[in-house]
Amino acid sequence: MNNELKGSDLTRAMLARGEKRVWCAVCDDSDEQAMMDHCGNDFTAYIVSFRNGSFYCSAGMPWSYAVPIKISVVRESEVAM
Repeated sequence: MNNELKGSDLTRAMLARGEKRVWCAVCDDSDEQAMMDHCGNDFTAYIVSFRNGSFYCSAGMPWSYAVPIKISVVRESEVAM
């Protein structure tokens, strides 16, 4: 049995331990849908708090689900050039 936190549960834990901004894929349907809807950066946000059952982004919008993501630089060696 794997008890590792993931998805919105991990975001809540990160905020509870004092993280100020967590970059997340966000959605109001599910963690899984959040990870499918983030093309074009339209559905990603810095999450700054969790209160009253919702995640709040830096723009003040509430979200039901917030999955922490990493954004990293793509290097030439990773791309067939």
